[in-house]
Order: sequence, then C-alpha cells, then structure tokens
Amino acid sequence: MKKILVLVLVLVAFTTNLFSVNPNEYDAFSQLYSKSKFKSLVRYLEVDSVQSNQLKKVFSVSESDLGNALKSENEIAAEKAVWFSLGNAREILSDKQYNKMLSILYVTIYNKNEQFLTENK
Repeated sequence: MKKILVLVLVLVAFTTNLFSVNPNEYDAFSQLYSKSKFKSLVRYLEVDSVQSNQLKKVFSVSESDLGNALKSENEIAAEKAVWFSLGNAREILSDKQYNKMLSILYVTIYNKNEQFLTENK
C-alpha cells in the first residue's frame, strides 16, 4: 500500500512539475475528456456504470473549466480544474483504477514531451 501511495505522489508531483514548466501539457487532460478517449478509458479501467456516469459528470465540468481557463490564459484556474478532476476521480475510482488512470496521463504527457523534444532538434 505504501508503494502505491508513493507512486501516486510521484506521478502527481511529476505532473504538477510538467504543468508549471509548460502550460500546453493541459492537452493531456483535454484528450482524456474527449468522448472517444473517455469510452476507451472506461473500458480500460473496467469501471461500472455508476462510476462511468460519475466520471462523465466530473470530466464534463473539468473540461468546461479547463477550456475557459486556457482561453483566458489563467494558469491558476487551469490547475484548479485539473486538481478538481484528479481529486474527484480519486474519490470515484478504486486505488487500482486510479493508478491506471494516472499511468495513462503520465504516458500521454511523457510521449508528448518526447515528440516536442524531437521536433525541436
């Protein structure tokens, strides 16, 4: 259990660090909120219908808040939208499901950074 908690804290810290360096990393959450990706996420996480509906509502609110924050270039509001999404997902999902979701976010952010770095060479 301690290993899982440490993993979650490291992933969250890493994600927060990436956001503070490059605000374009919010794109990973925008992708997560899209309908096609959401369906894949629900299947991958093996959530039940109640969890799926709850996540859909949370992601809908977060997507709206994040979109508004990015349009107004308000990084604090964008971070609040992300933390709202992560915090509520943490309450809805089991530990295993939440860790899977964080792993997906980490891989998405990491791959985007790798593409960005190779494009600039």
